[in-house]
Amino acid sequence: MRFTALLHHITPQLLVECFYALRHDAAAGVDGVTWRDYEEGLYERVHGLHREIHAGAYRVKPSRRVFIPKADGRQRPLGIASLEDKVVQQAVVTVLNTIYEEDFLGFSYGFRQGRSQHDALDALTVGITSQNVNWILDADISSFFDEIDHDWMLKFLEHRIADRRMLGLIRKWLKAGVMEDGCRAAATKGTPQGAVISPLLANIYLHYALDQWTQQWRRRYARGNVIVVRYADDSVFGFKIEETARRFLTAMKERLAKFGLTLNATKTRLIECGIDRQGRFQVTRLTVKKRMRATLEAIRAELMRRRHESVAIVGKWLNRVVQGYFNYHAVPGNLYRLAGMRSEIGRAWRHALMRRSQRHRLSWHRFSRIAERFIPIVRNMPPYPEERFYASHT
Repeated sequence: MRFTALLHHITPQLLVECFYALRHDAAAGVDGVTWRDYEEGLYERVHGLHREIHAGAYRVKPSRRVFIPKADGRQRPLGIASLEDKVVQQAVVTVLNTIYEEDFLGFSYGFRQGRSQHDALDALTVGITSQNVNWILDADISSFFDEIDHDWMLKFLEHRIADRRMLGLIRKWLKAGVMEDGCRAAATKGTPQGAVISPLLANIYLHYALDQWTQQWRRRYARGNVIVVRYADDSVFGFKIEETARRFLTAMKERLAKFGLTLNATKTRLIECGIDRQGRFQVTRLTVKKRMRATLEAIRAELMRRRHESVAIVGKWLNRVVQGYFNYHAVPGNLYRLAGMRSEIGRAWRHALMRRSQRHRLSWHRFSRIAERFIPIVRNMPPYPEERFYASHT
């Protein structure tokens, strides 16, 4: 079924809701307008934007190009859209999600409503431990967001969307390009990372280019059990038989090449499953050490900056930061590593307190009482993977 009339769902009320759904502290685009700036006279602005959209007068601005460091030392390019583009993109995503959430397959977890990284890892854990798979294929697509083919993207959208005005909006965002060093560079492929609509477009692209094909391949050609978990452009496949795994990898490379995509040779690997002492397959979740060290360095710097504030004020801030970090990372198997992180945070805070003056002294016995009061204890926050998976998948 194709939807021929969708743009009328973008109403002034929806635009206002989408505006308030955006991050209030997000960076400004090429127009320099921030969230706070746009909030002044919001309703007049939104009604004018609504008229432009439905009259065909809406003009897309290029994204502002920025770079953020990656864990491997390289830089990741991001595209920061103007605020009005963010609002309209969020409204389009809201409308299209109601369609594509019915289409996306169960093993797709990235950037979807009610699904998170933990849900993907839960599914992987349950799949490996219950489906008797012996080989794991960890597949990563090279520069996926930068390599999306615009023609294929629009063809995929036309499978379900027949509203020419809605397709026209998406085409404008794909072609808008980026602004870097005062020069505008037109886009011939890709969709900017950081754009509100990019995650949905990425899921739609991979739904047709990979997910549906994977579903058919394992039904027609696989021998033994096959499990699949995909989170954005990172996919994990489990196979019972090594030969099936290698055949799938070869076929997958050919399939992706048809749509202008390639696998990252350094990150894609086929490995044999590990087992625990009881002979059962298991998935161990550990926080990446580089990212943990980066978080520690940021906390150390902030503790030194705030060393002259009262212990209670700094303690409340530290409690919020550490508890938020543990809420996400305190999963089964990761507690030992987080306990070490908690110790390092304590050392950093004690060091900052002792630097208040040259004569300041703080014994470990006295500091331990401060740490017990403000630094959260490490404990399993989410339930175990099997419990959560079966609670959310009837």
